[in-house]
Amino acid sequence: MGTGRESAIEDRADEPSDPGRPVSAERQRAGRWKVLFVTLLVVSLLGAAAWVLLGSRLLVVRHVEVTGTKLAPRDRVVAAAGIRLGGPMARLGTGSVRARVEKLREVESARIERHWPGTVRIVVRERVPLVTVERAARFYQLDKHGVIVTDTPVRPGRMPGLTATAPGPTDPATLAALRVVDALPPRLSKSLTEVEAPTPESVTLRLTGGLTVVWGSGERSSEKLRLLDALQRTAAGRAARTIDVSSPEVVTTR
Repeated sequence: MGTGRESAIEDRADEPSDPGRPVSAERQRAGRWKVLFVTLLVVSLLGAAAWVLLGSRLLVVRHVEVTGTKLAPRDRVVAAAGIRLGGPMARLGTGSVRARVEKLREVESARIERHWPGTVRIVVRERVPLVTVERAARFYQLDKHGVIVTDTPVRPGRMPGLTATAPGPTDPATLAALRVVDALPPRLSKSLTEVEAPTPESVTLRLTGGLTVVWGSGERSSEKLRLLDALQRTAAGRAARTIDVSSPEVVTTR
């Protein structure tokens, strides 16, 4: 009899725990403390990271670098950027810095880079002068958009001059002339001395050696270039003083 009862007790002891049986109060308290500990740990780590990024002296702006400049002095770029040394790197408003730098007339675009732990690099893409315009005894250099890049008291060497009624970024004749100049291959741009654009449809190029090319509008420039190149390989083209490619269907020389 005793053996049967002991066997029954042992069998019940070996049975697996009932998953529906309520968890003990001790285990519940232990689980809550574990969750609380992990939560506090995560909050502490986040707070420490935020302090390092925003509040400490470990990750602050210590150096400002400028690359890509030839026309704009470095000091003027740094001044325009308005970056405060000692300010947190993470709080640096790169969009605002870029907008301020791009207000400089020499700058076409800029990129602001963070280089941890403490360097900000300003990568500048400057405007490229294509022509020069004389006005009030000064020579103003214009890029392909008609924007004044810089000015000097003497004419820059080997840069073609532009003659237009109202040179500038809003003048259609100026923009037509600049579109033509920008499309020229190096062999022609190097020999270009003057560009005349009384209207957008009457751009004329004057080259070294006395050759004049009546270009017309800025449309179909690649086609006009092919015709001009082919004509200059002929005896008639080499002897011509004026070549008119304004209408590619009918090219004339004189």
